[in-house]
Amino acid sequence: MVLQSIPSSLLGTRAGFPRTALLTATVATAACLSIRLILQSKGVKQQLCVPSPRTTTLPTLSEKETLALPYPLDALPGGRDVETPYGSIRVYEWGPEDGEKVLLVHGISTPSVALGDLGHEFVGKGCRVMLFDLFGRGYSDAPSDLVYDARLYVTQFLLVLASSKLPWTNFNLVGYSLGGGLCVLFARYFPHQINSLTLVASCGLIRQHHVGWKSRLLYSSGMLPEFLVRVLVRRRIRPKIAQPPGAAGGADIASAETKKYLPNGDGDSNGGAEFDSTSISKFRPRTTVSSVVRWQVDHHDGFVTAFLSTIRNAPIYAPQQDWKALNEILKRRRGSALAEEGTPASGLLAGKILMVLGEDDPIVVKEETIEDAQKTLGVDGVEIAVLPGGHEIPITASSDIVNRVEAFWRKYLA
Repeated sequence: MVLQSIPSSLLGTRAGFPRTALLTATVATAACLSIRLILQSKGVKQQLCVPSPRTTTLPTLSEKETLALPYPLDALPGGRDVETPYGSIRVYEWGPEDGEKVLLVHGISTPSVALGDLGHEFVGKGCRVMLFDLFGRGYSDAPSDLVYDARLYVTQFLLVLASSKLPWTNFNLVGYSLGGGLCVLFARYFPHQINSLTLVASCGLIRQHHVGWKSRLLYSSGMLPEFLVRVLVRRRIRPKIAQPPGAAGGADIASAETKKYLPNGDGDSNGGAEFDSTSISKFRPRTTVSSVVRWQVDHHDGFVTAFLSTIRNAPIYAPQQDWKALNEILKRRRGSALAEEGTPASGLLAGKILMVLGEDDPIVVKEETIEDAQKTLGVDGVEIAVLPGGHEIPITASSDIVNRVEAFWRKYLA
């Protein structure tokens, strides 16, 4: 028996844990392990992909319920569902077919609808844009047998690009929060495809000291039973209440302890009540960030697993080898530009990226990020733009961001 191997002293109330809670957790763990062994012995085939709400929830809704969704399937123009060996991916693409192409990549918890205003702003400048829901978010399926790491996300980028009827052999890359770290990762391996790289409130350089003990306990593999971790993470990242839209602030990255300047912050997928209550889009002023995240937690069966695996394996915290590799690429581009005098530099050929930061961002701390970015990429390798606001600037300052990107293009792509 499993219980006989546990000293009786550990089944008491040490560290505030009641005897019954420990017994329950132990029995549940043993039961899960037994069921898993039985299923494996009977050769039960593992589900390789968890379907999104597109196929599990939407067919069950009435027309009225569909219209009330915080993230409806037609929230953005040009929607399509791309079938792949990794599951279906929800993609949106619109704008002039001959326009400058821009691929936008969202953060860890809010799906592509959060970057909808940025997309509309770029299209207003004559661009062709493409957005997609990362695996396990929004209306994209969630691979259940794979780690959510560099390999999976780079593959998803390639699948999305290949799904367009237009050639996306050269384009501009814009990444927000987690999406920024993923864009650096993609640029490391496919720099020749990228005209320019813009990182908005990007992760990848968040210093390790911001990770507190709660996050280390939850997200470190093996410290707690996985079924218990999923329960705790689900409870932790699900916004508690719906709040009226209006205020802004906060974050979209992993740990509560990262919110250094928020005295009572305790959420993983957001930066507290202010960020939660931000309208997801000026086109959807009554829909809040919290309502979209809560909808995913409640209706996407693969969301919590995708979130958890991403925290453990994706490029979020410093140090990141991808940034060092990007530095070498940018240095070579600058050297090439100097050697080919008279040839106009374009995109990464200019040897420089654009970083847009929020003045009061408590997650991607401005001072730390500027220092680390310049140390990693060199002063000549990064141009910095600081805008008023916090981690929510892609939603609340979309016009200002696109103006900064356009100015960057005029300077280096002309």
